[in-house]
Amino acid sequence: MLEDLAWLGVRWQEGPDCGGPYAPYVQSQRREHYLAAWYRLRDAGAIYPCTCSRKDVALAAGAPNEGDDEPMYHGRCRGRSDGASFTEPAGVHWRFRVPDGEVVSFHDLHLGEQAFTAGRDLGDFVIWRRDDVPAYQLAVVADDADMRITEVVRGADLLKSTARQILLFRALGLALPAFYHCDLVRDRSGQRLAKRHDALSIRQLRAEGWTPERIRCGL
Repeated sequence: MLEDLAWLGVRWQEGPDCGGPYAPYVQSQRREHYLAAWYRLRDAGAIYPCTCSRKDVALAAGAPNEGDDEPMYHGRCRGRSDGASFTEPAGVHWRFRVPDGEVVSFHDLHLGEQAFTAGRDLGDFVIWRRDDVPAYQLAVVADDADMRITEVVRGADLLKSTARQILLFRALGLALPAFYHCDLVRDRSGQRLAKRHDALSIRQLRAEGWTPERIRCGL
């Protein structure tokens, strides 16, 4: 990815290849940062252990799974209050207890005002997996805070994830960055380009003779 980005003409001042003041930049090397956030959430009672598998959640009645979004959790383990007895996260999933009925709103720098209702649009979500790996939602919040990120730019398919992350920022007492969600790149039929649909990678386009300028302009 770094090689392809450099070929496209993207330049950066810090990262896994060149270091910087907030290293390490590889998530597998940042476990202590994620554990610190987990401890804070555990001590605040904001998360709880969950033994439900992904299949359990997907098969539960009333657990829709629209597109790439995670299914709405059915709440079987929500009443657990033994989280404080765990000294480490391994062995169970850990879910963030969303404040039901709270409207999570934010201004997107591209798409304007956004609002999602906790408990209706998004349910209790996993922040640490049972295989002892921090989930995406927790990892990016901890990284953004530690690395003093002021602007987050990503695809519009992650708008609801932003609402989840705002809840985590608040629970951890962290300042929010600004958010800009880009329109997705789609083919002529309107289907979003993705590996699962055999979309061509930058590496493949390079091999076919495309230039960086042609890719950047979308020609």
